[in-house]
Amino acid sequence: MILTPIDRVDRITKDDFVNNYLNKRKPLVIRKASESWPALKKWTFDYLKETVGDKVVPLYDSSKADPSKPINAAAAEMKFADYIDLIQKQPTDLRIFLFDPIKYAPQLLEDYRSPTDLMGGFLDKYPNMFFGGAGSITFLHYDIDLAHIFHTHFNGRKHVILFDNKWKERLYQIPFATYALEDYDIENPDYTKFPALDGVEGQEIILEHGDTLFMPTGYWHWMKYLNGGYSLSLRAWDKSWTIKAKSLYNLTIQRKFDDLMKRRFKGKYMNWKEELAFKRAEKALTEGEPG
Repeated sequence: MILTPIDRVDRITKDDFVNNYLNKRKPLVIRKASESWPALKKWTFDYLKETVGDKVVPLYDSSKADPSKPINAAAAEMKFADYIDLIQKQPTDLRIFLFDPIKYAPQLLEDYRSPTDLMGGFLDKYPNMFFGGAGSITFLHYDIDLAHIFHTHFNGRKHVILFDNKWKERLYQIPFATYALEDYDIENPDYTKFPALDGVEGQEIILEHGDTLFMPTGYWHWMKYLNGGYSLSLRAWDKSWTIKAKSLYNLTIQRKFDDLMKRRFKGKYMNWKEELAFKRAEKALTEGEPG
């Protein structure tokens, strides 16, 4: 794989952002986008435990997806406060995925700001937060709703690798899904087993506390927590009606069809999808795609 650094700036004007990153669908890290947020200093582990510590949360691990279960099926549950204690004490592959603590503590809404000085269209009144222990990994995928994402990281560091959606077949995308085959190590790919990965172009960055990563619509992302930490994702619609229509299709027809097939055919269906992912990757490699 050919990985280059993601552009990084301290601050950026709206014109510069729109012309050089939003319109060009190009990732960017803005180091001081969150510098005025009370959350930057206020949201300590202890503070978050005080606000939502008694809530039981679903946890996700690094095991391969069970073909008999819907996507995002949890591996375990734990009280939020106990989980925070765990990731401060030791490495773990357990993550909290798509948790909205702000729903349980609305006062947290006052502690951050959507970057409306850069663009409009922000979606969530209650944005998603993601928590992970040192060494935990978010498998390679792109977000099903195709939103633009402003992903601000807190506490420690996170390694992020991104790929433009044009590389989806070379990344062994699973058919009728928005994630890739989970059998290869993106940090150390086996090009003998997965030859289509050879030559794939991506970008990477190590996010630090307070860094905000702009991920354009449809970008594939893989993330690894280097320390126990958490991130806040703010989402915004793309102006394109084509992308909005694709988002609606993903969230309704495609997801429901995939869940139905999993329930009915289980492992047989998953095996067929993985075989098709290999065939499509080999075809794209042979034909020199993307051109």
